[in-house]
Amino acid sequence: MHSTALATLEQHLLHALSPAPSETRRLFHGRGRCWPGLEQISVDWLQGIVLVTLFKQPEDEQLAELQAMLMRLTRNPAWQASGAHSLLLQQRYLADSPSHWLLGEPRGQWPIREHGLHYLLDLGHKQNTGLFLDMRLGRQWVQQQAAGKRVLNLFAYTCGFSVAAIAGGARQVVNLDMARAALSRGRDNHRLNDHDLSKVVFLGHELFKSWGKLSKYGPYDLIIIDPPSFQRGSFVLGKDYPRVLRRLPQLLAADGQVLACCNDPEVGPDYLIQTMAEEAPTLHFSQRLANPPEFPDSQPDSALKALVFQLSRS
Repeated sequence: MHSTALATLEQHLLHALSPAPSETRRLFHGRGRCWPGLEQISVDWLQGIVLVTLFKQPEDEQLAELQAMLMRLTRNPAWQASGAHSLLLQQRYLADSPSHWLLGEPRGQWPIREHGLHYLLDLGHKQNTGLFLDMRLGRQWVQQQAAGKRVLNLFAYTCGFSVAAIAGGARQVVNLDMARAALSRGRDNHRLNDHDLSKVVFLGHELFKSWGKLSKYGPYDLIIIDPPSFQRGSFVLGKDYPRVLRRLPQLLAADGQVLACCNDPEVGPDYLIQTMAEEAPTLHFSQRLANPPEFPDSQPDSALKALVFQLSRS
């Protein structure tokens, strides 16, 4: 993160804020390896709050230079015209991912919009805010597909897909995640959008012990699988993803669809396509959803994978 790279970042942010997005968006995605020297930094627009995330520890001088550039940015007319009022720096490379408010009043929670839907984010005290911005087109696709459908949302986290599905007219959504606190935030997100919670089920269970319970709510017209790449004690992608895929035909309705996702940069889309063919051969690859343009990647197969599969009983 040398001086030339920081100058590039500054110009990129000035351009991205002129004007600022009307909804939450990523402003700069260094992890796509398109800008040398900036591979370990991302910047997000949270509708008045700018969140800068560092994924690797810089030298002390580099960190000081970054902070000086960011404070200089806050004095630029583009910043002032954008409506930005707060600047938050998160150090993801440290234990507990501490965050520091460089400008503005600390806020533990913050409401944002995406495609007209409302979500509540956690700021300053958790590693993740509660909504992965690179999946916004996936959520949009679910909203467009959901009308009248029964949806199963595995590894639901804060239920972003569920919010999108109910907004799209889903008949019912079943959310499953081990983290009950995340599901509680999912309820909050649905309430923010004035959704009918009688259509939404929240199951705080371990997936591999819950197949029977899930079957009782099915069959499902759409199943969403968006697991972590690795979660100690609960999920390891290479070992556990096949165990999920082989269960899908038993859970799906005729002509059902699956949205299978993977965010591991070391795993390309062929892994999911080949593993699905081996574990659930009646499900056929249909398409890979595009990633948002604000997430450019010099190696597309390393970027987020969101693949659609279609069930065929014949």
